[in-house]
Amino acid sequence: MFRIAVLAWHCPISTMERMIVISHLQKVDGATTLLEMESLTVAAGEITAVTGLTGIHKTTFLDLLTGKTQPTAGTVRLAGIDPWQDRAAFARLVGALSAENGLYPRLSARQNLTFFCDLYGLPHGRADAILQLVGLQDQARVQAENLDPGLARRLAMGRALLHQPQVLLLVEPFAECDLASTGLLERLIRVTAAEGTAVLLISRDLAGLRPLCQTVLEMENGRVAQQYRPAERESQANLPFKIPARLEDKVVLVNPADIVYVAAEEGRTVLCTPDGRIPTHLTLNEVEQRLARSGFFRAHRSYLVNVQHISEVIAYTRNSYTLILHNGGGGDDGRGRIEIPLSKTAARDLREMLGY
Repeated sequence: MFRIAVLAWHCPISTMERMIVISHLQKVDGATTLLEMESLTVAAGEITAVTGLTGIHKTTFLDLLTGKTQPTAGTVRLAGIDPWQDRAAFARLVGALSAENGLYPRLSARQNLTFFCDLYGLPHGRADAILQLVGLQDQARVQAENLDPGLARRLAMGRALLHQPQVLLLVEPFAECDLASTGLLERLIRVTAAEGTAVLLISRDLAGLRPLCQTVLEMENGRVAQQYRPAERESQANLPFKIPARLEDKVVLVNPADIVYVAAEEGRTVLCTPDGRIPTHLTLNEVEQRLARSGFFRAHRSYLVNVQHISEVIAYTRNSYTLILHNGGGGDDGRGRIEIPLSKTAARDLREMLGY
């Protein structure tokens, strides 16, 4: 849970003010560079996503943003303050939703909020307003540990919004959410940004976040692989149709229709077709960009699949899914049947896309 200090109400801000500014940021541990980001700027009212961070790279980025660790080089500024140097100002100006909800399990939904109202110096009526905002009026007396996962996520979001922050940091914002909770949180994010808050979304992949964002940073191994505006990318119409793959003595141009799926394996990208596996020099993100209008879907951070080859979606548990593809060839089991992992968020997006 992020540490909170007693704070005062803040004043409205200009919608053009730069609220998140990262410059020449680097974190090094021994001889290992854990994170390197040349620049990132999010203005008031903007929504930006940082995707592709996992493991120690993700933890390092979050620790730098929340002031838990000091950069090796460069600067982080949130609403004009250094989170490492000024923890009280960080609590006053920044709202944060971690991957874990960080709720007090034995307290009711309302008590979780009134506890933070007391820390912030806010009237308890603010807790009631937040419960209404996140659609939990009827759950006010329910202990947090007894809330359904989607409702608990709503409550955690409400706590992040309680003090009307100028900057909002959201880690995996739709984790364990059903469709209703996801839709509500999406609307809250849009409304919060429209009211002048700078929003930074941090997620392993972009599934479900793209429609919300003005800017996307895709990371690989703690470094920026590419930065772009989804609206501009979607308007591009001149991307190459075929995917190049460099072999020893030639360049092969692969028709997207012949690709069953694309996988990132041990630092390289492989195009998987009924005739075999073809390595390409392009990154998975670059291949995804070229296949954006060819019916491909990001099923997992390491896999793109051709939707036309999906034959089954299997839910093993509430949070575990697998796609079954048929490629017309040998396949993983010799019968043209291939199993691809499907993330929970991607499973939700696929369900919405195909309407099942």
